[in-house]
Amino acid sequence: MTAPVFVVEHFEAGSGGRYVLDGPEGRHAVSVKRLNPGEDVVLTDGAGRWAECVVVATEGKDRLIVQMDSVAEEPVEEPRVTVVQALPKGDRGELAVETMTETGVDAIVPWAASRCITQWKGERGLKALAKWRATAREAGKQSRRVRFPEVADAATTKQVAALLAKADFAAVLHEDTEVGTEPFVTAELPTSGEIVLVVGPEGGISPEEIELFTGAGAKTCHLGRTVLRTSTAGTVATALLMARTGRWS
Repeated sequence: MTAPVFVVEHFEAGSGGRYVLDGPEGRHAVSVKRLNPGEDVVLTDGAGRWAECVVVATEGKDRLIVQMDSVAEEPVEEPRVTVVQALPKGDRGELAVETMTETGVDAIVPWAASRCITQWKGERGLKALAKWRATAREAGKQSRRVRFPEVADAATTKQVAALLAKADFAAVLHEDTEVGTEPFVTAELPTSGEIVLVVGPEGGISPEEIELFTGAGAKTCHLGRTVLRTSTAGTVATALLMARTGRWS
């Protein structure tokens, strides 16, 4: 089994290269994971910096002392993959964030599409966004990533169109093959730069939104013969991208 990952804010070790992991992460390591001397752990800031460490000792219920020899930087992978995710109902948003993170997406943009039943407004919207970000963090740790996906503020349709216009490849995932979509599995993809995918809500993307997005340079693509739910379409498309661009090789 690969070493468990814990998030830290800094990498300043004390004398002898020893680092003390405390707080909630230390408590999880000591009281939940029950790590013992000699076991391997990885410390990361979630932004690409990380260190392989070995447990030296534990103190109380929330302090893990590790030996940290060096800190490395994981390079940014190419092409960068961003998924614009329409707001699903209930906890399906967290499910989408969790599985896309595990698959390898680099950024997630919540989108308030016109047909979304769920709307993020006021305090409720801030809490929902915080849940998405916490889910990305925990899923990043679980999947042993050292560079977690960025979860942006909720975007309007015009902001999504601007994002698509800047992309090296942009696609709107659309289930209606009669509106001129092409198979996503055979779309020509760049080997570097930015790829942006748009996943619509359960009610579908409106014609006005499709027109705006294609006007910004996005293609309309279908994933297959079946219709996927909004909470799974982004994960399936990301998996295809990872395989086709070589990021899973």
